[in-house]
Amino acid sequence: MSCPHVSGLAALLNSVHPEWSPAAIRSALMTTAYKTYNDGKPIIDVTTGKPSTPFDHGAGHVLPTTAINPGLIYDLTTVDYLGFLCALNYTPSQITSVSRRNYTCDPSKSYSVAHLNYPSFAVNVDGSSVFKYTRTVTSVGGAGSYSVKVNSETTDVKISVEPAVLNFKDINEKKSHSVTFTVNSSKASRSNSFGSIEWSDGKHVVASPVAISWT
Repeated sequence: MSCPHVSGLAALLNSVHPEWSPAAIRSALMTTAYKTYNDGKPIIDVTTGKPSTPFDHGAGHVLPTTAINPGLIYDLTTVDYLGFLCALNYTPSQITSVSRRNYTCDPSKSYSVAHLNYPSFAVNVDGSSVFKYTRTVTSVGGAGSYSVKVNSETTDVKISVEPAVLNFKDINEKKSHSVTFTVNSSKASRSNSFGSIEWSDGKHVVASPVAISWT
């Protein structure tokens, strides 16, 4: 039943913000979702009896009253998605079959799936020690100063965000930041771990789930 419920909420947001793209609507629903019960305790996975993780609940339980005014959004354009297909090494004919347009990846450009402006982070530790992601947020709440907070349940991987403060002077202004994941120990537990990256101006909390896995 989650699909029709979320579809209805997406339609609601579209009626309130007809200028928003589908990606903006998705971002608003994801970044304002909650992961705890009313008493502050984490949502439980009924199959295990343990606290659920982003692998179970995704970004969380959608909350339309906050999604209508998320503060910041992670937006995407068609060009961003085409670049994502290039990062996946799609051929021109494959890209055409998906996008219904002629598009050729620029051989002089470096494409990376890590740079898709998506409001979550899935890090697969595969032997490298540093993983860097870039994101751009757009202010839909007007002027404000947002500070970042990193929540992580592991010390095996350090998460750093630069810059740590984003200052917006007007609505629709965009600001970019980088998120770096650094493996701290060769003796890491190698078990899945989770967390979140939150931007807040005191009125809005814009949260992105983080999932770290090992190969």
